[in-house]
Amino acid sequence: MIPIKAARICGLPFTDGSDFDEAADCLGIICRARKGPMMLKIGDKAPQFSLPTGDGKMLALKDLKGKKVVLYFYPKDNTSGCTKEACSFQENLSAVKKKGAIVLGVSADSVSSHNKFASKYDLSFPLLSDEKKEVLKAYGVWKEKSMYGRKSMGIERTTFVIDEEGKIVRIFSKVKVDGHTDEVLSAL
Repeated sequence: MIPIKAARICGLPFTDGSDFDEAADCLGIICRARKGPMMLKIGDKAPQFSLPTGDGKMLALKDLKGKKVVLYFYPKDNTSGCTKEACSFQENLSAVKKKGAIVLGVSADSVSSHNKFASKYDLSFPLLSDEKKEVLKAYGVWKEKSMYGRKSMGIERTTFVIDEEGKIVRIFSKVKVDGHTDEVLSAL
């Protein structure tokens, strides 16, 4: 029997055995993520997820099959770097759409925080809330960080470009905000 927790993370119904292969892929990703940071690479199937957006609706990666996805992970709403990155994606959203892609932002902030952040900066693309950090871990972006000699866990700013078939075609790790949107557009 597939655990309910895995069903929620993967966004799969599990009402019968028809989703077994997809469930097995997702559970393998979850298990590897629990063992430690997962090192996804180009060509890997993107880990499935279902997360709430800033407006409270659920969005599942499997529902985006047939579209290119720019999935970017960022540390925190309303911080200078994250605001600059989000606004840059918003300013270039029409260029992203012309290349047949959509933008999704993910952080551990609450749905309410995302809603306020999106409203404040007129962001029209979905911001996904992963308060339990399960998707962050599945994508290997929840990492130990060091600032001023203090170690803590946090999100490493990372962007994944996922193709129409759900495979990772580009990974940008330790993203520097300046010029990043241009890099992403070139990768599309």
